[in-house]
Amino acid sequence: MNMAVTQGLELMPPPFSAGLDIWSQTTGRPGTPTYDTAAFAAFVPSDPDFDGCLEVQKVNATTRLRWMQELPITPGTYLRVRARIKGMAGVLPDVAVAAWVGTAAGTELTALPATGPATALTSYGEVVEISAIIGTGARAGVDMVWTTEARRAHFGLDLTGPTGGVIRIDDIRIEDVTNAYSADLLGVVDVLDYGAKGDGVTDDHAAFLAAISAAGARRLLVPEGVFRIDSDLTIPGPVTFRGTLSMPDSALLILHHDFTLPTYEAALGNDVAGFRKGLQALFHTNQHIAFDMMGGRVNLTAPIDMRSLVGFDNANVHLVLQNGQLRAADVGDWDTVSTTRIATYDPANPNLLSGVSNVAGVPVGARVSGVGVGREVYVRARNTAAGALSLSQPLHGGAGTQNFTFERYQYLLDCSGFSNLSNFECRDIEFLCRGRASAVMLAEGGSIARFTDCDFDRPKDRGITSIGRGCQGLTVDRCQFASSQMALRAQDRTVIAFNTNNNDAKIRNNRAVLWAHFGVMGGTGHIISGNHFFAGDDEAQGLRQAGIVLTDVNLKTTITGNYIDNCFIEMSNEYAPEPNFSGGFSFGGLTVTGNIFIASGVAPWFNWIVLRPLGSGQFVQGLHVSGNVFRTVGNRIDRVDAVDTTFGTLDYNRFRNVIFDNNAYNGVDYPTESPCVVLHDQNTNATTWVVDTGDKLPFGGWARTVSSVVMEGRAQDASNATRYEMPYVDIQQGPNNDRVNLRWPAATRGRAVVTVRVDRPL
Repeated sequence: MNMAVTQGLELMPPPFSAGLDIWSQTTGRPGTPTYDTAAFAAFVPSDPDFDGCLEVQKVNATTRLRWMQELPITPGTYLRVRARIKGMAGVLPDVAVAAWVGTAAGTELTALPATGPATALTSYGEVVEISAIIGTGARAGVDMVWTTEARRAHFGLDLTGPTGGVIRIDDIRIEDVTNAYSADLLGVVDVLDYGAKGDGVTDDHAAFLAAISAAGARRLLVPEGVFRIDSDLTIPGPVTFRGTLSMPDSALLILHHDFTLPTYEAALGNDVAGFRKGLQALFHTNQHIAFDMMGGRVNLTAPIDMRSLVGFDNANVHLVLQNGQLRAADVGDWDTVSTTRIATYDPANPNLLSGVSNVAGVPVGARVSGVGVGREVYVRARNTAAGALSLSQPLHGGAGTQNFTFERYQYLLDCSGFSNLSNFECRDIEFLCRGRASAVMLAEGGSIARFTDCDFDRPKDRGITSIGRGCQGLTVDRCQFASSQMALRAQDRTVIAFNTNNNDAKIRNNRAVLWAHFGVMGGTGHIISGNHFFAGDDEAQGLRQAGIVLTDVNLKTTITGNYIDNCFIEMSNEYAPEPNFSGGFSFGGLTVTGNIFIASGVAPWFNWIVLRPLGSGQFVQGLHVSGNVFRTVGNRIDRVDAVDTTFGTLDYNRFRNVIFDNNAYNGVDYPTESPCVVLHDQNTNATTWVVDTGDKLPFGGWARTVSSVVMEGRAQDASNATRYEMPYVDIQQGPNNDRVNLRWPAATRGRAVVTVRVDRPL
């Protein structure tokens, strides 16, 4: 910080007693006339106030004195030039520190100030100190502020005013006073020293670049002030912001060393602007994969439109937003935009609404409702020229022209503008929605969105919303979902924690409290494990809604090790444009194992596993429910499984590979089994034994297969003789097709263990 130390420079001019041939009468440049030939000046070896001095008579309008030694000017360094003088005779002049200043090439910079403050001499014999500080930063106390173009100078004095006066000048002193400005900031480069103004008007971009270049590994200091930066700025090293930056939305600010919310907040002057700039930078830097909020809170007054913020619509690198809180502020634009339009639906174009009136007024990302519209159907894209809307899922009905309602919820983070956003992760983020806003809307396309250790606190309408295919491989791990409608009855709740439209979601180890639905899941290949989701209330014999809604038929999905509390699993085909079965797959491909199912205070007709077919001809193929615990608290229920026949029924004659086994039932009147083992006691001799499955077959299905008949003990006839013949079996007997008959060649009595299945395995 001291040129004499760091650069080995001799700043102090020699005393006048060493000779006047190194003192110029003009600029101090080589070849200019010196004071050893000046008739108007002489060295005075003895003076009562000075130990040798130069006596000068002012003979010109401006009499100049310059040391001919050239000193380098370095940005960030401050020099003080001073001298003691006194008036001796005549009309006394004004005196000021002065200099010749030039570029590195030796060109004089005439536009820069060449003199410091002038001091008027007013009395004879009075010793007065003349002083000025010179440097490249507009800092307090700097008298001659130069630009970073200044690279060399010759220092001295100027005498101005009336001629004829005589003064004496003590030896001139030049000192490095940089430490007076930065003694507490050793190793810091101040942008003011490189020409930054900090006035909020001047574009300081070039000055910042110069300071950054000079800083190297040293810390950059942005002092008090407002520094306008009109274009992209990257600061690779450490930086301290005491002032703030004023930047357009499109300009990037990339802080490689201090890539955290507190630094960006300090740089932009408030939490929202800092968060926006930091999140924007995350998508544009290749130096970081994570933007760390460092536990900070951002109070949002409007949704963050990620596509507009980032400036492009396709991102496919792993990026992480972590460790902070996004809070919906008390004021702001969070109102749902709701509109109704007439549109036409044709199942031949299952993901399209055409002929939409005033289509420009329908926002992308709006949820669609109307006749034949399933849950969580969203506007995926809009074609204004064609008057058409692309939908996230087909409609199961509603063919023809009708009114549709579109509701656009407002989200803290809105990624809907991206055509593709993949590998974006939120980690340790609390979405503090406060019943004012929803949390996150995913991109229209992309894959591997992740939410890890996040809190979704009281979203107004939705936690995580997928409007298209951007939920491919969605991963939600160890998150907390707290509803904004906890005080409502279960059947009155409308908020939903998340939805999917695409395949391979991993929903693991989460906790969801009192939602309408924990998840509405389109697509297949999901893993749902280790979650606790509950949705009860205090109403006697209260109604319940589905915790998980599975909307595709052949699911390839596992539901394992969850705590399913006062809600149920629902399988539906509500995204089928032709809900009547006409070929291919029907309900199935689902494994439900090792879960805890509990319900309290529910009506007897409550069920934990519900099939909701829309249309006719659907059936079950490949459903395995095993090793679960079903338990009621308070009221008993009839059974754990049911078919909602509001819009359709099942074809029981086509059930295949349907297994309910090794489950524990408590407070359930008719435990579901298939294979169903029936211990039949025939106490009277008969040729036909009617074996009743006792309403245990899944979904009220038929007794389609008898896989074994084992006699326990002797089969006897009327004369008590042992019968060694085996009976044959009639399946699908009785008014509900849930009985089987054992047919004997003669009247027989005894005990049979009969294993009945609701399906045909082959």
